[in-house]
Amino acid sequence: MKYLSVLILIFLTLPSSAQAEDDVEITQIKDNLHMLVSPMGGNVAISSGEDGIFIIDDQLTERSKIIDNAIKTIRNKDVKFILNTHYHFDHTGGNEYFGNKDAVIVAHDNVRNRLSTKQFITYFKREMPPMPKAGLPVVTFTNDMTFHFNNDDIRVIHLPTAHTDGDSAAYFTKENVIVAGDTIFNNMYPFIDDEHGGSIKGILAAHDVLLNLANDQTVIVPGHGALMSKSDLVAYRQILQSITDNIESAIKEGKTLEQIIAMQPTKEFDKIVDKGIIPSKDFVTLIYKELSR
Repeated sequence: MKYLSVLILIFLTLPSSAQAEDDVEITQIKDNLHMLVSPMGGNVAISSGEDGIFIIDDQLTERSKIIDNAIKTIRNKDVKFILNTHYHFDHTGGNEYFGNKDAVIVAHDNVRNRLSTKQFITYFKREMPPMPKAGLPVVTFTNDMTFHFNNDDIRVIHLPTAHTDGDSAAYFTKENVIVAGDTIFNNMYPFIDDEHGGSIKGILAAHDVLLNLANDQTVIVPGHGALMSKSDLVAYRQILQSITDNIESAIKEGKTLEQIIAMQPTKEFDKIVDKGIIPSKDFVTLIYKELSR
């Protein structure tokens, strides 16, 4: 499947050379908001206007120049601010590049803590060395903060114990756009970084926060996948909740992980959701581990 092969490549390998720049796709979300998508790394949200360029996440290290050039096709200015939605390398890989060009990097306290020390993601057998100083967030926050930038009030909200322990979403209140980071993998089973604070309960709680912010006109930018509406997120959340409920009920009945996997608690949804990096069996295992503790 397309998403499976692409996302496995993201997490398990690094490109040996720079990719062609025509693999970057830019979608206009609202007047001065764009989403940048490429076959490698997470989505990048871009606010451009009279105050300058503010981006949310910056993809992979090897693609920093490609991402920068793509941003400049929207507005030929250097990036002024970067918000990291969490610490993973496919969302923070451009930090050092842009930091060396004087971008101010902003993130939750836990993101700086993770980036400043060596991390290892067991599921992907992937080590993240400490980020060089130029790539570390220089502004951090504990709960929420607000940017007043490009004629919008951008609320940044910490979503604890969701994808990681440092997740943030950004709500462009005037444009009515939510940038959700990896709390949402649209049309995919999400990777939950449980060894770094993530949980399925936290993912569901994060979705509730975002749904409370949204209305029928809200556009939602996921960490991976296509743009979403509020109704799309409602449907996606219902799928994750149903699978979680199925597994939780089986645990209460005393079933083992092997028995629960054999039950195929995701079967009803596999044809519409199982197109990402996490196979349904592994997603079930992640949830089982959490709920059986």
